[in-house]
Amino acid sequence: MDDLEPPLTDSPPTDRPSPVRDAFLVALGERVRAQRARRGMTRRALSVASDVSERHLANLELGVGNASVLVLKQVARALGCQIAELLGDETATSPEWLLIRDLLRGRSEDELRRSRLALTELFGQAGQPEARAQRIALIGLRGAGKSTLGKMLAEALGVPFVELNQEIERVAGCGLPEIHNLLGAAAYRRYERRALEEPIQLYPDAVIATPGGVVSDPANYNLLLGHCTTVWLQASPQEHMSRVIAQGDLRPMAGNKEAMEDLQRILTERAAFYAKADLSLSTQGKPLEQSFAELRQLITGLPAR
Repeated sequence: MDDLEPPLTDSPPTDRPSPVRDAFLVALGERVRAQRARRGMTRRALSVASDVSERHLANLELGVGNASVLVLKQVARALGCQIAELLGDETATSPEWLLIRDLLRGRSEDELRRSRLALTELFGQAGQPEARAQRIALIGLRGAGKSTLGKMLAEALGVPFVELNQEIERVAGCGLPEIHNLLGAAAYRRYERRALEEPIQLYPDAVIATPGGVVSDPANYNLLLGHCTTVWLQASPQEHMSRVIAQGDLRPMAGNKEAMEDLQRILTERAAFYAKADLSLSTQGKPLEQSFAELRQLITGLPAR
């Protein structure tokens, strides 16, 4: 074992002082944990997908992982470059990438949003505003009411309703568990992309209920934002959990004592991405009829259908 690498234990031995956690490794661990939460993955799922032990992942997320990464930080500092450039990050592969990245560094969220929208239009990734208004996409975590409210809205507007999870299964030819367990996350995102492209091409107007994790893939989320009016349906973590269980799905609690903590972390990490939606509606503590009435009112300001 590398002398710089701490022992893979859940806690430091009691006969030696706790290791001093380097701020860089702590930040690295936080980013790993944030990425995991954003994708809705438990540490066990990440362990299986990456073939890295849960204990090692726990140490990495705690900031006591592979200390040899510090060597990269030292080299990057000596070279006067970002560590991403040593790690082969895409934004370091050409002079243009580097120049664009420098232009965007330090910009506010609003400036970055306007830059993204300008690039989306420049490269033809966005639909016409009138077309976007005709296609409503509901986003948010499971249990927010996307399917129920989406069906009601589609019926009231007289337009097709698309349950994207069902479309993904149709395109893949198997269920979601099989896609995730047998084919992996990359395959799922490919099927999600195809399932999303079809209603955009087929229906000039529709209501689309999306999977909670659609915001985790930038390419798919950009496609959704560019061609649909997006509405973020919000609820409390407790309501998300109780609604899913009320539907007869006990998987969120099965064998997971930290289910609520995991759910809260997922919601926290995805919130900034959900917030990119055009509109938002809280369904927290409201009866279905009230939520639907507010959703109808929310979209009345859109161009006439």
